[in-house]
Amino acid sequence: MTEIMPGAPAPGEGGPPRRPPGPAPAGYIPVSYPSSPTGIAPSQGPVEASLVPPVTKRLAWRWLFYAVVGFLVGQIAGGIFGLVAGAAEGKTSAQLSAIAQSSVPPEWYVISTLLGIWVGFVGAPWLASRTAGTKRFWRDLGVRFRPVDAIGLAVGPLCQLGVAILYAPFQHDIHNYNAPTTKLTGASHGGGIVLIVLATALLAPVAEELFFRGLVFRALVRLCTSVRSGPGTARTTGLVVAIVVDGLLFGLAHGEWVQLAGLALLGVVLATMTYRTGRLGMNMVTHASFNLVAVLSVYGVIR
Repeated sequence: MTEIMPGAPAPGEGGPPRRPPGPAPAGYIPVSYPSSPTGIAPSQGPVEASLVPPVTKRLAWRWLFYAVVGFLVGQIAGGIFGLVAGAAEGKTSAQLSAIAQSSVPPEWYVISTLLGIWVGFVGAPWLASRTAGTKRFWRDLGVRFRPVDAIGLAVGPLCQLGVAILYAPFQHDIHNYNAPTTKLTGASHGGGIVLIVLATALLAPVAEELFFRGLVFRALVRLCTSVRSGPGTARTTGLVVAIVVDGLLFGLAHGEWVQLAGLALLGVVLATMTYRTGRLGMNMVTHASFNLVAVLSVYGVIR
């Protein structure tokens, strides 16, 4: 029999996890399973297993609370960073207000606001790991990569194709569908294009996956399923609810109503990936390739 320790080695990374000597960390609950090479009960997935933080429903609610606070902090920080960058550029309040409403803001405004948002998106998972996890940030959030994650390079463009098919019947009724992506790419040129591509196709996927699949989805899975229940309708329903809710929250967080369905669909795909792999590696690669296709299409590289 093995005592399961939250944050212990993942499957294939050091054998059955055991609680180390000394005081147990906050939220630790001993759970015993028959001997298993992974330390995970056969009925469990790699995200819902008892060794994966948050280890209790109470801690899962705390993770969701941190997510709400992190989202709000990110929005506020984005506004503050934009003001600071505007002041550095010598812009007046009236000029900054016009830039914020512009359909093609300058790259310095886009980058500064994104940096502010990422403060909340990365800070909330870090706080959850420190106060309601094992304090091992990368392991708690599932940040691990494997060679197989390269599949995401193809899945991202396929998701873009799926979104295009989803919206195909409504193309004549949708005006300026690419407006959100155009606003992100801004009025960039020269070196600014490199910064925008780096921010949207590399940094944004990392921050958003840490927040939506590392923090939010793991909390939802813990709340919607039980580590003590075997395969059945209740467990399957709980997983579906967690995946769909995570996808909807991902879409809603972008604040783009026309793109909501497409973004929610992408969120569902990414949440399913997280559940199946127990990691964020494939998600980040898929998210990055999805964003890259969108940005390159706006710049005319892909048509």
